[in-house]
Amino acid sequence: MRILIAEDEKDLNHILVQKLTQDGYSVDSCYDGQEAMDILTYTKYDAVILDIMMPKADGFAVLSFIRQRNDDTPVLFLTAKDSISDRVKGLDSGANDYLIKPFSLEELCARLRSMLRTSHGQISNILSVGDLTLDCSSHHVARAGKEITLSSKEYALLEYLMHNQGLILSREEIENHIWNFDYEGGTNVVDVYISYLRRKIDSGHERHLIHTVRGRGYVLREDTDS
Repeated sequence: MRILIAEDEKDLNHILVQKLTQDGYSVDSCYDGQEAMDILTYTKYDAVILDIMMPKADGFAVLSFIRQRNDDTPVLFLTAKDSISDRVKGLDSGANDYLIKPFSLEELCARLRSMLRTSHGQISNILSVGDLTLDCSSHHVARAGKEITLSSKEYALLEYLMHNQGLILSREEIENHIWNFDYEGGTNVVDVYISYLRRKIDSGHERHLIHTVRGRGYVLREDTDS
């Protein structure tokens, strides 16, 4: 999952980036509303976390920019304002949720997971394909009841594939979604991580779940072919 954070408090911005990165998200961040709009012009995110009071353009302006583009990306507002009128204005403007500072990181992460579940039409935190399960809350992954240990990037890739199960995802789509702007790795990074996942997910199982579609990309689906 790829997340954009727009927060002008540098310490808080850094803490949020660090926490969400540790939780397996691909995170980009900025410090003012205009930069957020510039980034959103050419990059698609699974969710956006917006501070309301920012220089150059406030959170309401950024949210309006998003919604005017017919973009339904979930938006979580962060603000020091705790009046009912401010909360109502934020939600009526198209925000999906609203968190008042100071807040706990665990609550922010729970609200983010809730927004993402809703945007993907999920009822629970559990994703499953065949005998493969992934718990978006605990990051527990198992196949046929056996726990699988994944790195943060392996987890992010698997979660993206599972959210899009049955859909063919190009290498470009995967790279843009999983790796942020700071990535300076090789051009075959997607193939490398798909290989890592196959060894952990499919190795030793008769029925493979990760498939290559020649000339198009990869797909996760329950299939008797390997």
